[in-house]
Amino acid sequence: MKKTLLAAAMTLIGATSAIADPIFGTWKTIPDDNGNYGLINVTACGSTICGTLAKSFNPDGSALDSPNNGRKIIWDMKSDGGGAYSGGKVYSPDRDKTYKGKLVLSGNSLAVSGCVLGICRSGGSWTRVK
Repeated sequence: MKKTLLAAAMTLIGATSAIADPIFGTWKTIPDDNGNYGLINVTACGSTICGTLAKSFNPDGSALDSPNNGRKIIWDMKSDGGGAYSGGKVYSPDRDKTYKGKLVLSGNSLAVSGCVLGICRSGGSWTRVK
């Protein structure tokens, strides 16, 4: 009986981890202090959520060869349920700062914010690309 329950529990755990989190996908950031913006690929990183800067753009929409392309912008985020995520970090390339981050998912909009040394900043609402 114990073996059957253990097998059922392991199957359930495996099935729930295979389900994609609604935050997963590609997100377009708002323009930064320099007018540049990027596309962030949000995926699973083990048991947490992370996001990598896939591509950067100048204010005119042309591709930007940024040294931050390929860099993790979000890491160690965990779902709090109800579209809220916390516990991780968010990196802001334009300010070269890492913030204790919060994300709030609402449909195709992702509100990004973070705090460092008591100073909090909004990263605006990112828009889902895919």
